[in-house]
Amino acid sequence: MGLQLVQVNFKARDDAALGRFWAQALGWGVSSEGPGVTNVEPVGFTWPDPAAVCVDVVSVPDPETVRYRAHLDLATTSAAHQAELVARLKELGATPADVGQGDVPWTVLADPEGNVFCVLEPREIYRDTGPIAAVVVNCADPRAMARFWGEAVAWTVHEAGDDFARLRSPKGVGPYLEFIRVPGGGSVWTRVHLDVLPYPGEDQAAEVERLKELGATLTDVGQGDVPWRVLADPEGNEFCVLRPA
Repeated sequence: MGLQLVQVNFKARDDAALGRFWAQALGWGVSSEGPGVTNVEPVGFTWPDPAAVCVDVVSVPDPETVRYRAHLDLATTSAAHQAELVARLKELGATPADVGQGDVPWTVLADPEGNVFCVLEPREIYRDTGPIAAVVVNCADPRAMARFWGEAVAWTVHEAGDDFARLRSPKGVGPYLEFIRVPGGGSVWTRVHLDVLPYPGEDQAAEVERLKELGATLTDVGQGDVPWRVLADPEGNEFCVLRPA
């Protein structure tokens, strides 16, 4: 059955504080699997489930400050909801951000540690995604990225072109995974990355080998002796293959 896309992982100076921000932003709850890790997921959620891609915040001594390739888009249901959500996020510590977006109908903000995200205007396609409309990645070749990730996690490709690609769980639930072409591809995906998990009964090592055959490469980010494996996709974006519980 392969792999499940289970969470977006944020590196942070203060995992508890940033985790609280995202929990309040999304209306989710928080828990912790150990020191330095804050898990953000829907209340009553049984992990993993494609109905939600969760947020894991991990404390590191000095998170890099780079131009991130991956960010979250938040969904809204009306213009009033968008305005209310933006105002509430600012009260929680978010700040306006300018990434060269110009005059657009969505609002670009940065969380308390500077991670940029977007609060979208109402869009019919995101009406049933939950609070996270999409995980968005800047890249050089959206079509190739959709092909790799579609095969990696067996998500359905809904759109794939030279400038934009969109995938979603075949169950038709949860957020989309989207790729947007940016000339040059941007900087390496360092502070925000994806975590994938083998399905029950699947072998982590076998899945790593399958990903390598699809074009992924093993990478060393100083992780040391850990139960997960760190790889990079064909454009160099780091991601982790977790070990099944």
